[in-house]
This record gives sequence, C-alpha cells and structure tokens, in this order.
Amino acid sequence: MTKLVIENAYIAPVVGDEIPDGYLIVGDDGRIEALGAGPAPTVVGADRLSGAGCLVTPGLVNTHHHLYQWATQGLYQDATLFEWLTGLYRLWARMDADVVYGAASAGLGWLTLTGTTTSTDHHYVFPKGRGDLFEAEVRAARELGVRFHPCRGSMDRGQSQGGLPPDEVVENREEILINTAEIIDKYHDPSFDSMLRVAVAPCSPFSVSEGLMRDSAELARAKGVRLHTHLAETLDEEEHCLEQMGCTPVEYMEKLGWLGDDVWFAHAVHLHDKDIRRFADTGTGSAHCPSSNARLGAGIARVMDLLAAGAPVGLGVDGAASSELTSMAGEMRQAMLFQRAVHGPKALTARQALEIGTLGGARNLGRQNEIGSLEPGKLADIAIWKVDGFRAAVTDPVCSLVFGPQPPLARLLVGGKTVVENDELKTVAHDQVGRNGVAARERIMRQES
Repeated sequence: MTKLVIENAYIAPVVGDEIPDGYLIVGDDGRIEALGAGPAPTVVGADRLSGAGCLVTPGLVNTHHHLYQWATQGLYQDATLFEWLTGLYRLWARMDADVVYGAASAGLGWLTLTGTTTSTDHHYVFPKGRGDLFEAEVRAARELGVRFHPCRGSMDRGQSQGGLPPDEVVENREEILINTAEIIDKYHDPSFDSMLRVAVAPCSPFSVSEGLMRDSAELARAKGVRLHTHLAETLDEEEHCLEQMGCTPVEYMEKLGWLGDDVWFAHAVHLHDKDIRRFADTGTGSAHCPSSNARLGAGIARVMDLLAAGAPVGLGVDGAASSELTSMAGEMRQAMLFQRAVHGPKALTARQALEIGTLGGARNLGRQNEIGSLEPGKLADIAIWKVDGFRAAVTDPVCSLVFGPQPPLARLLVGGKTVVENDELKTVAHDQVGRNGVAARERIMRQES
C-alpha cells in the first residue's frame, strides 16, 4: 500500500488538540504515521490528498446492531418493544443465509456510506436448517472491507419457560455453547489490526435462561472474547426481572458475573444511581441507541450521568427495523440533542458526541489502543467529511458534523484503504448493495416459517 498524505484539512483527532489547517500521514502499513499543523512535509512516493474544505475525524464505531433486521424495516411502527418483538419473532424465524447476506450487505454498506469504519452485529435468531447465517454476514463484511465485530447471540428461554419469544425460535443451550465456541475458534482474530473479532452475546434477561447467561460468561472468558447483551431497555424489562428474578436487571447481571471491563450492554436506558456507580467501578460499557429508544418509546439513557461517573459509553444504530435508515452520524446528533432536551444546552457538547461515536465505541469493544482517535501508531480508520459549500457558513467544522445533517463523505479509509470515495462505495458494486437489501426483504416475506 502506498503512503498517503492528507493535507490542508481541519483535523479533529478526539484525543489532543484540534488542528485547523493540518496534515495526516498514513503509512504503507495502514497505520497513522504522523499528524500536525501544516504545511505537510514532503513524503517521497506518497499519494497526496487535499483536505481543503474538509473535516478529518476517526471513523465512527457502531457498537450495537441487528443487521438481519434490514429485511423487516417499517413494520409495527407504533408498537412498544415487547409488542414489536412478539410481532416480528415469527417473521424472523423465516430468515435463511441468503436473507442474512443481503441484509448484512445493505446494512453494512449504509453504515460505511455514513462514516462507519467498525461495526458490531448482534445476531440472536438461528432457525434450524436455514444455512450458515453467521458466515453470511461475515462474508458481507469482508466484501465491503469494514472492520467487523459480530456477536454470536442466542435465546433458549421461550414462552413455555416464562420467556418472551415463541418456543420455535429458541435453541438448545448445549447446542448454542458448542456452536459459539466453534465460531470463536474459526473467526476470532485478536491481532492489533484485526478485521474480525467475535463476542458472545445471549440476547436478553427475558429470552435467555440463567444457566445460559452464566455459561456464556464462562465461555467468553475462557476464550478471551468480550460479552454483550441487551439490558434495561424498557420499564417492562425491569418489571419482568423483578417479578421473575426478584431483582433489577443490573442486579441480576451482577449476580451472574456479567459486570466487568470485558462487557458492554445495549441500551441501558433505565439505570438507577447505584447501577451507574457499578458500571463506572467495574468498567462496564453501554451502547446508547437514541433513535431506536425513541422509536419504541423506551426512554432516554442517562448518558450525561454515565460519562460524569467515568463509565464507558459508545453509540449504536440498533437494528434497522427499530431505527430505519439510521446512520452513526445521525446518532451523534440524536444523542446530543436528547441529553440537552432533558438536562439543558450544556449537557452534551458536539465534541463529546463525536467522542462517544468514536473512542467511546472503541472502548466498548476493547480496541481503544487501536482505533477511535487519530494518533500515531493507531490504525488509519479515517473519515473525511466535506464541510464546505453551504456548510462553510458554520465556522466550526465539528459543529457542522454533529449539529447538522450528515455532510458528504469525501473519503472513508479502513486501515488506510479507501472504501468510500465521494459518497460512493469503492470495494463493491455500489448499486448492487442496495439491491441486496431489497432482495433480502422480498425473500423473507415469501419464505415459509
């Protein structure tokens, strides 16, 4: 790979001072070599890219998603979470590997076009005899060239055992654990510049048995991978836990050994003060999903309080079926505005929103030493946003990115490689990715359960 010099740009590294007229050098190893105030030095043999009129930030890090849901967008538009889930479980039971591949291709393509260089996925529905669903989404991510953290999800607690999902969409606990271990052994790459890492992610307290939660934590720690699940998303969930487990969701997780710096939870909307203290004390992270939480009427997470306590907070777009066509850039804006709506205009700044969308997400994934900020030695996962033209009237480029609609992408780099240029995918056929998503929806709608 040829070295690249980005020059004459406004650089917002997240860590350290911003550089109004700066340069950044990407080495031939796909890492950031240097950055500083202009003029850029001469680098023999390097390509040069003008960043005039552009804002350079770390690539965005999405820490919660359900890619398969791209195929079921727009349904149950006025439902609560539990109503929405019970309406969709049987539809999701129809998915096969082709549906997952098409949905993952479109979902990851959309994220990439909107500034995301690293994304998780939480896939927890595995109908029998429908092909290798996990491989399908891994294949889609590899084709796009996005850094990927798929989470092997699971459900083993159906309605007959007091859970929310119908029995036909849950799995056997032993089969789950065997398959999860096989997936980790086959796909997980712990290296510094890894493009693929796996997490263990039983779905939620209302769809997973206590035994599977404990066994999953034991398996993840034995394999050296991270843990993820939904938690405290709605008041219904808290009532469910109090009724069936005799404690709050966070108390239940702590009892099962599920707090720690190798754990991040999705949503964490309804936290008590003591929960926030425990998250901070243990380094437990959370993925804030403001658009999905608003769409389902779940509430607004206590992001300001979590950050003040020192707990890791990242962002997630959540599944497209509860957050239609949501981008990570949009979630930065939503996160900032929601906190201000509750706590006033000083609650969350544009730069704090950028940080939780980048370095905060990297902390959730245990990759804060590799991605999430622009520093020498880190991987060159970089977004170059065009903030000229109409946007130039907003003299603060970070404000332009976070306060306003998403700017166009001049370039998106993953490990120094171009995956988006001038709002067009460069690693795959741009138009085909959208068609893959449409085909996935058409297929799941005509499949038999």
